[in-house]
Amino acid sequence: MENFQRIVTLINSSLSDYVLIFLLAGIGIFYTIRTGFVQVRCFKEGWKNSFAKFSLHGKNNSAGFSSFQALSTAVAAQVGTGNIVGASGAVLTGGPGAIFWMWVIAFFGMATIYAEAVLAQQTRITDPDGTIHGGPVYYINRAFPNLFGKALALFFAAALIISLGFMGCMVQANSIGETCQTAFGVPAWIVGIIIAATAGMIFIGGTSRIASVTEKLVPLMALLYIAGGLVILTLRWRYLPETFHLIFKYAFMPEALLGGGFGYALKTAVSQGVKRGLFSNEAGMGSTPHAHAIAVVSSPHEQGTVAFIGVFIDTAIVLTMTALIVISTLYTGDGVLAGATGETYNQMIANAGLTKTNLVQYAIASVTSTAAGNIFVAVCLLFFAFSTIISWNLFGKINFNYLFGKKATVIYSLLSLLFIFAGTLIKNDLAWELQDLFNQLMVLPNVIALAALSAPVIAGMNSKERK
Repeated sequence: MENFQRIVTLINSSLSDYVLIFLLAGIGIFYTIRTGFVQVRCFKEGWKNSFAKFSLHGKNNSAGFSSFQALSTAVAAQVGTGNIVGASGAVLTGGPGAIFWMWVIAFFGMATIYAEAVLAQQTRITDPDGTIHGGPVYYINRAFPNLFGKALALFFAAALIISLGFMGCMVQANSIGETCQTAFGVPAWIVGIIIAATAGMIFIGGTSRIASVTEKLVPLMALLYIAGGLVILTLRWRYLPETFHLIFKYAFMPEALLGGGFGYALKTAVSQGVKRGLFSNEAGMGSTPHAHAIAVVSSPHEQGTVAFIGVFIDTAIVLTMTALIVISTLYTGDGVLAGATGETYNQMIANAGLTKTNLVQYAIASVTSTAAGNIFVAVCLLFFAFSTIISWNLFGKINFNYLFGKKATVIYSLLSLLFIFAGTLIKNDLAWELQDLFNQLMVLPNVIALAALSAPVIAGMNSKERK
């Protein structure tokens, strides 16, 4: 297993360091320019489209979602362990500067996810019973209506099922089980049974029950995390200027903290920001278009603007809160990593026993108490990761049905529940590496299709026609 993990890690490093940086940044910059900075021009419109009809009790529609339900389902997928564990791993490995590169990839990713949502709306299909579904497999086939397109769509669907439906559930359940065991002393396997049983009841209810759960769970979990984070930042308010200084300093001079040459250190900071940014906001990965495709809205452009608000909420608000908590408590003032250099940084991390899994708990405990840090993170991760499991299961089911038909849904659901339970039993690092691998494999066919379909995206942006 150790040899297998080393191979997976090597492949991940090659993809994130040399392939994904150029693909994700490139497609984001391309659509930012092609749409005339739609994420800036239409930001106010997107905010209005997202929350003008905000409701915790949206209408149950067996055919599709309301716009807010689609946003909630997308944000539920985006706001998961990546916002706590993933962001912590990025800071530990790439330094505070990795957060700056997360912001950069998110800004351009807002244009990417706009294009994904518009295309998902344009290419979605409606079954005879009125059920709406769509996603990248449908716009990939539109981009390449030949054998190549079919092969790309099949590759994407298989990668997504493994990444989100199976391995993704393992990562989320693993984080819940580990943090709950630390905070409450409940064995992880018992937590796994409870999570699997609860998820199973929601899965049985189909898309309408998923929409009903996410529209209530997402606002609650976001407010809880933000409120708790603001308490910590209030206690460390005098260190906030230094916190932002470190983020920008180590974004461009990472070698001062990470050691080694400038090129190596910069590559580490950037790749960590891109890789963890992708896992967090999912722009360009092809996951959230499944939720946006189902939204019942007046035009594809409308849902496109809602989609990039999801990336903003995920990165600019939730992920940034994690970064500020960690950096302001551990890297400034009397923090255990304050004053670290390339020669001492890794040793100081090892001496303090810090890992990406316990970093936020340690940060909060440093200004409150160990129990408070463990409980707060365990409760937030429970909300974050469980909501992600719900959304990712839906996305996986859509692609499983694409490959095998609706009759195979029961098989998929059972397999998903087994992976959820298994996630509480496996080693954390291997689960993360496998999740990263299949996340990155999903990007390849999705970005190829996005690059080929800019014309219909621009047509959808400019069209005044209502659906």
